[in-house]
Amino acid sequence: MKTFRVVSQLVRSRIISMLKEGSRIDDRGLLDYRPIDVKCGLISRANGSAQVSIGSTKVLAGVKVGIGEPFSDVPDQGVLAVNAELVPLASPAFEPGPPDETAIELARVIDRTLRETKTIDLKSLCIEPGRRVFVVFLDIYVLDHDGNFIDASALASILALLNTRIRKFSIDEGELRYEEEYVPLPVLHTPVTITLAKPDDGPFIVDPNLEEELSLDNRVCISVDELGRICAIQKLDGSLSVDEVFEVVSIACKTAPKLIEIVRRESGLDAGS
Repeated sequence: MKTFRVVSQLVRSRIISMLKEGSRIDDRGLLDYRPIDVKCGLISRANGSAQVSIGSTKVLAGVKVGIGEPFSDVPDQGVLAVNAELVPLASPAFEPGPPDETAIELARVIDRTLRETKTIDLKSLCIEPGRRVFVVFLDIYVLDHDGNFIDASALASILALLNTRIRKFSIDEGELRYEEEYVPLPVLHTPVTITLAKPDDGPFIVDPNLEEELSLDNRVCISVDELGRICAIQKLDGSLSVDEVFEVVSIACKTAPKLIEIVRRESGLDAGS
């Protein structure tokens, strides 16, 4: 995943030199995130929404729930459809038009994370097997890009799903009947994504800002859920040795609980548990 690969050689050299000495250009620790800000329920016409800022990177996720046909191989399950858009105003690297490979990769990372953990109980969204199911449309918009929009997108996505409300329904002789009451989307798990980067000869960092992303040749993101399960790994740039893969997995598993705590607090899960 490449984005606007332009950074001065002086800045790049300084970033790498500081990392080898154990420091970063914005004075964070190697494994520290920038400040994370969350707002839920911003879009009144959506079934659910959330906006997440990590530093100056800002992502908005919205959820709409409709009715459609199930996939033929899982006729008794609802459908999850994930789409990502890199808003042109967010970065000089983002251009108008159909989703490019970066947007497609972002959508696939989020989609795989949600599917592998079975985040949504899709079976409970079946209306009539083989004919009608609820379809959950998750749309992700990168509004401001200052590095690491994958982690921000993952946080915004799970928070938007947890914020989603649908009409309570029942099936009576094959007929769908709605009730006045709204109920939460059946979300079973809360996965998050941790992006790590490193120079060829230097330590790993989490949450690289834009200058760090443009300066470091190796980048990978790892998705972890609240049970500590690794549900997705995506190599973004460069390559890693086997030992480095084990190292990033260990860092991700230690970092994930901090992000999951934010998800639980902002979604009200802690209050309800």
